[in-house]
Amino acid sequence: MARALPDRYLTPVDLADLLGVPIETVYQWRRKRTGPRGFRVGRHLRYDPEDVRAWVSSQIEEAA
Repeated sequence: MARALPDRYLTPVDLADLLGVPIETVYQWRRKRTGPRGFRVGRHLRYDPEDVRAWVSSQIEEAA
């Protein structure tokens, strides 16, 4: 990933902005269980930056 990940948990909007995809794509990944692993804090969805990094790395490896 070209940009450094923040030290805080990411929101779905943060993730969409970071990856350059529509927010609906992030929610589709969640529904289909194909995207980075997320978790709930109350009613809020969050993503651990390290999980996002690992997921992106796995996507790059699969494409190669």
